[in-house]
Amino acid sequence: MSRASELRRAVVALVAAVSTSSATVRLCCLVAGTAGCGDATATRDETAPASPAGTVASPSTSGGEEGPSGSAPRTGSTAPAPATSDIPRPAAPVVDLGGVANLPGPLSSDRPAVGATGWLVRVRGAPRPEAEVIGYLRGGATVATKPGVTSGATADCADGWQAIEPVGWVCMSDATRDLQHPIVRAAAQRPDFGHKLPYMYGTVTRGGPVYARIPTPADLERHEPNLRRHLDKWRDDEVSGARYGLDVWLRYASGRDVPSALEALAGEVSDDDADLPFFLRGDGRSPDLSGLVDDVGPDVAKIDQVDRRQGRSFVASFLRRGRRYNVTPDLVVIPADRFRPIRGSDFHGWDLRTDENLAFPFALMRRTGKKWQWDGKRMKDAGTQPWREALPLTGKRQIYRRRLYYETKAGFYVDDRHASEVVPARRWPKWAKQGGKWIDINLTQQILKAYEGKKMVYVTIISSGEAGLADPEDSTATIRGIYRIHTKYVTTTMDSDAVGEAFELRDVPYVQYFKDGYALHGAYWHDGFGRPKSHGCINLAPEDARRLFFWTDPPVPPRWHGARKSLTGTVVFVHE
Repeated sequence: MSRASELRRAVVALVAAVSTSSATVRLCCLVAGTAGCGDATATRDETAPASPAGTVASPSTSGGEEGPSGSAPRTGSTAPAPATSDIPRPAAPVVDLGGVANLPGPLSSDRPAVGATGWLVRVRGAPRPEAEVIGYLRGGATVATKPGVTSGATADCADGWQAIEPVGWVCMSDATRDLQHPIVRAAAQRPDFGHKLPYMYGTVTRGGPVYARIPTPADLERHEPNLRRHLDKWRDDEVSGARYGLDVWLRYASGRDVPSALEALAGEVSDDDADLPFFLRGDGRSPDLSGLVDDVGPDVAKIDQVDRRQGRSFVASFLRRGRRYNVTPDLVVIPADRFRPIRGSDFHGWDLRTDENLAFPFALMRRTGKKWQWDGKRMKDAGTQPWREALPLTGKRQIYRRRLYYETKAGFYVDDRHASEVVPARRWPKWAKQGGKWIDINLTQQILKAYEGKKMVYVTIISSGEAGLADPEDSTATIRGIYRIHTKYVTTTMDSDAVGEAFELRDVPYVQYFKDGYALHGAYWHDGFGRPKSHGCINLAPEDARRLFFWTDPPVPPRWHGARKSLTGTVVFVHE
């Protein structure tokens, strides 16, 4: 029997064992939008093989010998060698399933360390340029080193290699021992794991310039000739304009009195120089972490452009001459009035280890629906049931007009078009019997369940591919099968050139690839969880993504930006 046939048989058997199907299988309604994965376009975050339509580019690793697979490169692609070095799991997770953060403290000043000076610095399993990539550091990250454990220069690494904690090697051509290096200092604001989103976020509403410095009045006249008209529209925009979302940009401004956007604009307010990023004071320019600054002359202000249907993240925000400017993680400057501030969904799932109010069976409302009363002959409308609530069930079901209803302990019924029943698996796959972590994703129910062995520990609502249960080979449907998480990034870029829409979403949070370009990841740009909405990936509410990212394997060590490990990552079982 072929390997493909074996896998298909395994999936069919597991669907029967793990899923609790409704009397009829229905698709959630499809919601159009620029959400989730897109056609592959390699970004500077990663070198990727070609990916299937409806997915985002990712690193690719080979699959395991049995059961779950990794991802195999498609014809004509070049994939990195599989990573096999072990990354130890921290004694306590940076974030647990209850959302409690255990943030690492600062590095001791007397402890040897290096800082990453490249945008994405690869951590390799051995001091050789061809050695496996086991993880990543983002520019500005500082990590402890193993004192005296170094290796000399090699091809493509003229400055030699340094062993870092907890494992691995970095090329010193991409790092520095000088922790006062301009890039290390400038990128000191690291991802914030104590918040549902690791950075401040916004989506572009009005395209505009990207600057390498704070623009002068002459720069504005040259690069934004219609600025007055733009600001008038921004001032009057009740949805995405001056009156909306200032709190998002003030995330790192605690302890300061800040005028409203309209007050600042009218009074031409500027922050004190002490409140500006040090590298922008005076006539300062951004260090070239972006790879754009040094490509233009020292007197050139504009280095790039942002356009509609883009999302960006930010690490700093300040006022200059009444206008607010934001600084990105790669240290470029963009006017904040070109963006709609994004707060991200406040929804998150349920930590079943500590929630004493939930006992099986229960239902999760994935859409706003109706309460129903059964009078012995028919279902009668009994009011509205809000979405995203967990409802304890009696276990009694009723089929009426070919529709399945669940009885709640409160006495009313909910139907399976709007509610998903949550019960443990009826039979256990091998990895559950062995006590491993695994994730069960039911595309029909739009439900994710996280298990530790045979114990369900977390459950939440997702958004899968907007094409529902169509063929993922030629649609935006999510792939089905049994896989393992092989590559994780705290954040990375996703984009698409799909017909009829194009988007670029920078710093998509908590990305976990499990097959080619298919991934679990947070979605900061929508709040439609419970309905298929993505371009093939599994969209999670930001807080769910944060919690699950630090629960799954491979672990990402503190201060690293990503990790890779084939064959042993957390199992992801995706089915109808």
